[in-house]
Parts: sequence; structure tokens; C-alpha cells
Amino acid sequence: MARSSHRLERINAIIKEVLSEIVLNDVKDPRVGLVTIVGVRVAPDLSSAKVFFSVLGDEAQRALTLKVLRGASGYMRHVIADQIDVRTAPELHWTYDDSLDRAFRIAEILKETGTAPDAAAADDDDDEKEPEST
Repeated sequence: MARSSHRLERINAIIKEVLSEIVLNDVKDPRVGLVTIVGVRVAPDLSSAKVFFSVLGDEAQRALTLKVLRGASGYMRHVIADQIDVRTAPELHWTYDDSLDRAFRIAEILKETGTAPDAAAADDDDDEKEPEST
């Protein structure tokens, strides 16, 4: 069982790397924003893979990027099949990963309330300074 799990993890990593390279170098569609492949989860039977991605931009930009990524999936599967030792490449199912959006929102809230780590570090630095002598 552990051997199979290790193989799936390795395939996940390889597919993530291949897709990242394709998005960076081969997808030339101007509608695609700044895309990051966040993760890949291949089914145990290797028939499908859930691909988690993020993209810089608003909801409309995300929708356009998703459309382009889905349209390029056939090409991407062909490249994946060439890169890994499987009979057929998994079908790609694209899923937007909003974890970066949530992290940015949390950071903004912390910044607004003055409890951001940067603000706390700045306050700590002030406490460590020795008072100026007169």
C-alpha cells in the first residue's frame, strides 16, 4: 500500500511540474492571467486528476483562464503521456484554489486592525531600542 501511495505522490509531483511548464511556456493565449498550478491529485486508478490552480485577477479573469485551460487539456494530456510512464494520461479536472485569495484577505484584515505580524514586529523593535540619552 505504501508503495502505491509513494507512486501516486511521485506522479502528482511530475504532473504538477509538467503542467506548470506547459502553462508557463506553451499557453500563449492572452486571455490567460498569471496562473499557478497549486497541486495535483491523481485518482488511484490514474484515470483522472484534479488540478488545483490559482490565477491573479478577478472572477471574470478566473473564468476565462479556466476556459482556456480546459480547452488546452487534450494537448496537456498528450505532453503528460510523453513525460510519465503510463498507458494513458489522466483526464484533467480543473479546480480553482482560493487559498491565496483567503490568505490575502486575512492579511488585509490583520493589517487594518494593526495585528499583522509585520506591525507586531515593528512594535517589538521599538520596545528593544534603548532610550536616547539627553
